[in-house]
Amino acid sequence: MLRWDETPSVSAMRCSRAWVEIDLDAVHHNVRQFRSLLHPTTDLMAVVKADAYGHGAVAVAQTVLTAGATWLGVATVPEGIELRQAGLKAPILVMGALHHAEEVLALARWQLQPTLVSPKQALVFAEALSDSCLPLPVHIKLDTGMSRLGFDWQRALEFVEFVSRLPVLQITSLYSHFATADDADDHEMRRQHERFESAIATLKAHNQCPTHLHLANTAATLSDAKALQYNMVRVGLGLYGLPPAPHLHSVLDLQPALEVKARITHIKQIPAGAGVSYGHRFIAQRPMTIAVVGIGYADGIPRQLSNQLNVLIDDRPIRQIGAITMDQLMLDISVSHDLQEGDIVTLLGRSPSQQITADDWANRIGTISWEILCGFKHRLPRIMTRNNGRKLYRAEDSLL
Repeated sequence: MLRWDETPSVSAMRCSRAWVEIDLDAVHHNVRQFRSLLHPTTDLMAVVKADAYGHGAVAVAQTVLTAGATWLGVATVPEGIELRQAGLKAPILVMGALHHAEEVLALARWQLQPTLVSPKQALVFAEALSDSCLPLPVHIKLDTGMSRLGFDWQRALEFVEFVSRLPVLQITSLYSHFATADDADDHEMRRQHERFESAIATLKAHNQCPTHLHLANTAATLSDAKALQYNMVRVGLGLYGLPPAPHLHSVLDLQPALEVKARITHIKQIPAGAGVSYGHRFIAQRPMTIAVVGIGYADGIPRQLSNQLNVLIDDRPIRQIGAITMDQLMLDISVSHDLQEGDIVTLLGRSPSQQITADDWANRIGTISWEILCGFKHRLPRIMTRNNGRKLYRAEDSLL
């Protein structure tokens, strides 16, 4: 039996069924677009958690740092270690809350910078680092209205003074996170901003305010970069070419970086009255030609899109029919007589005159584009493209 690791054409074989293409030129372009909103001295943190929202963390991080990003943001320690092992030297903020000594020691070893949200957590850090010669840079997070991670903004002085008394910790920044920055009604966002400003004023009055402050995510940066950028902004979804809300679409020229493609694996004719796929949720009303495509919900195609999905083949919209299955889905190609097994299907991406985005899928099934992008599984290889697709890299290959 042929083994994957014994063939020289393994990359081609992995892409014979389905794959994800990442346009690194688009990522670079998007960073430059966001930099145009910022003061030259303002830092831009590229949020590359969740494998860069499914785009490939290492390749994306390498790209954004050459385009003008100065910090990287991740959610977990292993995500940060992956970037360090790839040779990246930029400062990395771990935005999740950590509570175990082993995690703290890993942070110090790999020069990652944690988020602190409580005195109890700070004490765990101090104890774990008691033998350390150098203080660990930490970032204080305040809860100004998200009701997720963060210390009470009204008690910011109390928390900052507490952490400042721990010699093994060095406060690098103060930050918070908006809950409704993507809402066209900015009332709640402004209220959170006022709370953050109030906490800053109190800290300054007691000479306890960190020099680095950050509050704006992608939506806030697009909404009001002038007022909300402070020393740094944290851009996630926008890096990947999607604005977080319809009213923010026209602020910048963002280019979606991710495309999902698969191949037709089988073509067959079915008679009128034939049911298609599990549960026969589609019944042919006439004789039809259908194509089976080698991609399914195990790869990240939401099953909720069954009988609602359109794809592109050679700039033609094609309707998906029947229930999307774990590894395959079916298309109605009755009017496309020239298609063959092996032809490429674009599920997300653009053709010469049309485009399907993660927003289109999200709007159809009542979710958000973040969830769509993060849902594409790793059995879909990531192929990195540059120079208008002429150069291809596997996600695991260094781009440096």
